[in-house]
Amino acid sequence: MFFLLNCVFSIAVIEAQHVIKLWEGAPPESNGLTGDEIVRNDGASISNVTVPTLTVYLPEKSNQTGMAVIVIPGGGYAGLAFEHEGTMVAKWLNNEGIAAFILKYRMPNRHKNIPLSDAQEAIRYVRTHAAEYNINPSKIGVCGFSAGGHLASTISTHFDVSGVSTRPDFSILYYPVISMTEATHGGSRTNLLGENPSLTDIHMFSNEKQVNVNTPPAILFLSDDDLVVIPGNSLLYYEALKQNDIPAAMYIFPTGGHGWGFRDSYTYYNQMTDLLSVWLKSIMIWK
Repeated sequence: MFFLLNCVFSIAVIEAQHVIKLWEGAPPESNGLTGDEIVRNDGASISNVTVPTLTVYLPEKSNQTGMAVIVIPGGGYAGLAFEHEGTMVAKWLNNEGIAAFILKYRMPNRHKNIPLSDAQEAIRYVRTHAAEYNINPSKIGVCGFSAGGHLASTISTHFDVSGVSTRPDFSILYYPVISMTEATHGGSRTNLLGENPSLTDIHMFSNEKQVNVNTPPAILFLSDDDLVVIPGNSLLYYEALKQNDIPAAMYIFPTGGHGWGFRDSYTYYNQMTDLLSVWLKSIMIWK
């Protein structure tokens, strides 16, 4: 269609904007970055991330649907657009009755498995603590933007079902980087895989090549005039989903370029959010 802090909290003490350290102790692999985290524009953007976290936004109890979304901001795998691809998204989701967990993931610094490791641990955390947040553990999705869309599609195609499953139940992808081949975003590929990645790594992280019958349903939003991450990325993923009979929707807006996120100044903001709201409501009734 085109158009962890690994501990137990009681629900009484869990509040919106509660920040959770993702790993207990040091993460299993270092990204090699040093120095302090760099926060710009009152938290609108963050870089040099070495300590991954989840920031929790919970809807009003009277409005809870039992759904949850892990929000993954973009930034070319060099930083995070934490406001318009993070906090704005979380607040909108809360208004829809959906719990939101913004993932501040570590920059790969050419350590290719680090973002995926953080995303997998984020899903484990939310699924393990689902009851405490009044979440249905089979209604946990991911929402990623640009390079964060690459990470969201990576966790959707490279998940682990042993122990606590890291498979998202659905994916929301905004102008995502998908491929590491010709259609890729050069900066994202270099930051993730290095200057001269192997053919094996290019294939492994070209997520259109990793889709199979177990890949979760997805909805994609993008602009026809995006010159930063070309629409071909989304087309490749959509076509791979349909080849495997995975439910999918894709909406290509005529203008907007790249990186609009959830800014309400975006020309098609109302249309986009209406379409997303309808799609999420359809997810709620899926088995």
